Amino acid sequence: MKLRFGILTVSDRSSRGQRADLSGPALADFVRARGWDASLLDVVPDERSQIASTLTSWCARGDLDILLTTGGTGFAPRDVTPEATRDVIEREAPGLAEAIRAESLKVTPHAMLSRGLAGIRGRTIIINLPGSPKGAVESLQSVAEVLEHAVKLLREDAGAEAGHTAMSKE
Repeated sequence: MKLRFGILTVSDRSSRGQRADLSGPALADFVRARGWDASLLDVVPDERSQIASTLTSWCARGDLDILLTTGGTGFAPRDVTPEATRDVIEREAPGLAEAIRAESLKVTPHAMLSRGLAGIRGRTIIINLPGSPKGAVESLQSVAEVLEHAVKLLREDAGAEAGHTAMSKE
């Protein structure tokens, strides 16, 4: 299954051209290496309304399965990506964010400072990832194996439910 990704970097400095966006391209490389599509990348400042507006319009396109955000998930006063995401999602997907934090805690205790979340708007999954290229890619890697199944469920693919019985231990 070829998943279709949009990648939104949230960074005041990168949006002003004061610092190169390294996280968005690093995530795109990871996505493409798995044979998935990452054709939509953009950078916005740490502005709640602008983040929410971009996520809403990208979901409305109907041609993206998963939207990744990178940046703005920490404790700094301008870190508002989770709030903007919460404004947009219709249903939370806490297991994805919990899995990311659990895996990240194996690497650094700072993972417990991540406020990133995940959720669903329509048939699009939105996942908040850290702002560092390494942290963003490692976080995506920790949930990558379930993403195709999650998208099949959202698409109401007839074979999606078969995956549940195959994985159960009866």
